[in-house]
Amino acid sequence: MKSSSSLKSTYACIMAGGSGERFWPMSRMATPKHLVPLLSKNTLLEETVRRVEKALPSSHIFILTNAAQIKACRKVLPHLAARQFVAEPAKRDTAPACALGTALVRQLDPDAVVVFLPADALIKDSATFAKQLTKASALAAKSETIVTMGIRPGHASTRFGYLESGAKLPESTKECPLFQVKRFVEKPDAARAKTYLKRGTFFWNAGIFLWKTSTFLNEARRCQPELAQFIEQFPEKGYSSYLAKEFPKLPKISVDYAIMEKAKSVAMAEARFDWDDVGSWTALPAHLPLDANKNTLRGAVALHDSHGNIAIAQKRLIALCGVNDLIVVETADAILVCHRDAAEQIKLLQGHLPESVR
Repeated sequence: MKSSSSLKSTYACIMAGGSGERFWPMSRMATPKHLVPLLSKNTLLEETVRRVEKALPSSHIFILTNAAQIKACRKVLPHLAARQFVAEPAKRDTAPACALGTALVRQLDPDAVVVFLPADALIKDSATFAKQLTKASALAAKSETIVTMGIRPGHASTRFGYLESGAKLPESTKECPLFQVKRFVEKPDAARAKTYLKRGTFFWNAGIFLWKTSTFLNEARRCQPELAQFIEQFPEKGYSSYLAKEFPKLPKISVDYAIMEKAKSVAMAEARFDWDDVGSWTALPAHLPLDANKNTLRGAVALHDSHGNIAIAQKRLIALCGVNDLIVVETADAILVCHRDAAEQIKLLQGHLPESVR
């Protein structure tokens, strides 16, 4: 797919890992949320790639995943070359993933900008996303600044980390407001989240970051030397054995802790596009049609006197009678019945499930 405004020296690394716990039973270890067609016929990973391709050439995209998921990732993205899929040999966190992606891109172009983004966010306004990605990439390319994208909060959420914006930058425009970042803050309690919302200077951390490979390397040298050493010693060709040996040794730490909170210069682009991390089954009603009783339904579902339910049928009929606020998901080998208020606890089922359905 040809990009509309190709950025010749910008590459994208899409982080496509995950454990498939929150959307069980449709998602599993080998096919987590980003590999499941939750909201349309396409997976979230496909939608993410298509969105990035509006700004970058397809050949500039890498999919960072794991051995259990690489086959499924390749299947839904057949137009990407095999070399563009990289399986991390051990479960680490986002900082090692960012080091790996930076090392890969640095070998191709030592002056390149690399954007890291999750595979499982929902963004419908892909045109605005592409324009802001282009603007953010230009800022990262001309400076030693790391650029992130902040989402203006729509409510006092305790599920996300936040960042506090500072002074507006000279490069800022109406279409892409740019600010200094004062600080990153942890997921707050409810009272603090309400305070952040009222102040108007706090934004959700979307986990989208851009930097020159040299900028990240310099910050890693200063803040996390093990990551810097991994990048510097990354081989130009035939990196498989190096990756298998050295990647598992890297510290298990998020890029927020390892780099972002300590970086000398961080800027934020305020997102002008819609954004939803689709964190649990209860996110679906915002994106799928509701019936007259506020039920969200997909597949064969029959109802009587039932309200506010989320019912997803794949092969068999789901019949609901006189029940409210349930999540019912039917697959070939499992059925989930859960109250909507307990959606965040679905991941706790994993320890009670047979290995064959995890």
